[in-house]
Amino acid sequence: MPDIAITDIARVSRDALRHHGANERAALVMADAIAWAEARGNRICGLYYLESYCRQLESGRINRAARPTANAARASVLKVHADDGFAQVAFDAAFHQAVEMARETGIVSVNITRAHTCTALGWFTERAASAGLIALGVTNASPIVAPFGGSRRVIGTNPIAFAVPDGAGGVAFAFDQATTVVTLGAVNMAKEAGRDIPEGWAVDAGGNPTTDPEAALKGSLLSAGGAKGWGIGAMVEILAAGLTGGRLSKDVKPLKAPEGDPHDLGQVFILIDPGTSPEFGDRLAGLIEAVDADERGRLPGHMRVPLSSVNVPDALWAACEALATD
Repeated sequence: MPDIAITDIARVSRDALRHHGANERAALVMADAIAWAEARGNRICGLYYLESYCRQLESGRINRAARPTANAARASVLKVHADDGFAQVAFDAAFHQAVEMARETGIVSVNITRAHTCTALGWFTERAASAGLIALGVTNASPIVAPFGGSRRVIGTNPIAFAVPDGAGGVAFAFDQATTVVTLGAVNMAKEAGRDIPEGWAVDAGGNPTTDPEAALKGSLLSAGGAKGWGIGAMVEILAAGLTGGRLSKDVKPLKAPEGDPHDLGQVFILIDPGTSPEFGDRLAGLIEAVDADERGRLPGHMRVPLSSVNVPDALWAACEALATD
């Protein structure tokens, strides 16, 4: 299993996307998002998604000619139309306007519609935090989660991400997590590897606990924290679909299917200027100090150093290189 530099991951990803029809800006932005995920150990949202992006660019499920647009519907509401293209590219196109609005009004809701899956939400929220803003992001996905106590899938893994600036162009605190016990990608990876999954991750189609990843994929993933996690996942669903007009999870087709209708997903990002509170820096410093006082404690994302290289399975790296040249 070779050790691959993050810069090489970005280069191969860019070339593969461009080779399959992405324009130069889209290829650069998406290559950055893939490399960002890999540098943080999130392979599920990194190289494992590259082939899907390429095949969907070929089939038209991702609009290769997408021209995202942004419209300030209100002083603190920025509506962004992704034009059935990448969510990251739409966010990138609207980013500077969103930052200006947040600094002017104190807070802005960036509502992206008609977007492809955004994979790693943390890429969005940490970019905003690096610009000095607190950022909260949500999105929905294809259905894989049943209501608490039920067995019929209604919502997706419906992740939520949060990032806080450190006041010096970096990130003091960040997390990006599904509202399920585990991501769908982790179950798929277990299936591909021929491994069982731990009990407590999922139930089968009859609502019974299962350690068989194939049965889990036909059944439902479990919400983190039971009824509490289910409530948060439903909240994400309402925000992501309701505020953007995007599809409800129940109507979203499998995200990695090479052909079919565009995802038509919605993402919502709440960006807040911490400068509205003179005490913000002191309170953040107090929290960090309190966590650091416990030698075994850790504030998510604090002092994290992205990897400069990662181990990539031979078959995966060969497939990615082939995508850049086939």
